[in-house]
Amino acid sequence: MRKTATLAAVALVSALALGSAVPAFAADASPSPAASHSPGTDEGSASLRLSVSSGTPGDTVGVTVKAPQGSTALSVSSKALEDVRIGPAGDGTWTGTAKIARVGHGTYGVSLTGTGPDGAKLQAGDRLTVKTDTPPPAPVSSLKLSADHGRPGDRIGVTVKTAADVKSAYVSSDAFGGQVDLKNDGHGTWTGTAVVAKDVKTGYYGVHAFAGGKEFDTVKFSTEAGGGAAPDVKPVTPLKPSEHKKPKGSVNTGQAPAGPLPAAPADHA
Repeated sequence: MRKTATLAAVALVSALALGSAVPAFAADASPSPAASHSPGTDEGSASLRLSVSSGTPGDTVGVTVKAPQGSTALSVSSKALEDVRIGPAGDGTWTGTAKIARVGHGTYGVSLTGTGPDGAKLQAGDRLTVKTDTPPPAPVSSLKLSADHGRPGDRIGVTVKTAADVKSAYVSSDAFGGQVDLKNDGHGTWTGTAVVAKDVKTGYYGVHAFAGGKEFDTVKFSTEAGGGAAPDVKPVTPLKPSEHKKPKGSVNTGQAPAGPLPAAPADHA
């Protein structure tokens, strides 16, 4: 009787031990309710990688997405990318290509969105720097006069071209007695008429052109105060060797004889 009881007790203890071990093993193998994903955003289970970190508009970029198998509605988007195409490559991986869009120089975010197999929203991101080697063209301004010379009272047509958004343009010259205001056609073309000043002297003058309050060009304009069809502005002609005279009381330096010389043209630019 004592041996039977002992064996029964051993069997009972063994059974109890085995019975308590099985539930404990099952708990370790299965996720607890607290560890399961609840609907929401799951950023840790998805990733997005681009094949390059920078490029120029028109370049092709490789795209690799990793997400749980069974994920749906995966989409990659960015202001810097266009024609994005991805497809399943197996083992929770999607691959494809995209082209860099024609956007300005800078760094742009690239986003992945989708839905996991458990209904959770998937999100991931990367960054792409777009480099533009050619800067946007600067507005080109130009100045044109209807003639490059004139006499007192002559009327000279003035045309200035600027960018369409420039708010003011004018020219200024002593040949015209100061500033000449211009009218805008609304598309960046400014026109007006300058009148050669009555008291102008024979010579060369600078005509200074301004756009948006800044000077962008200067051209030469010649005047003839004494009348005539063309300005009588000529450089001083050097004396010939035979015209040199030796001043009394001095050595022959090769200089012209003392006395008034023809006046050099004044440069009023």
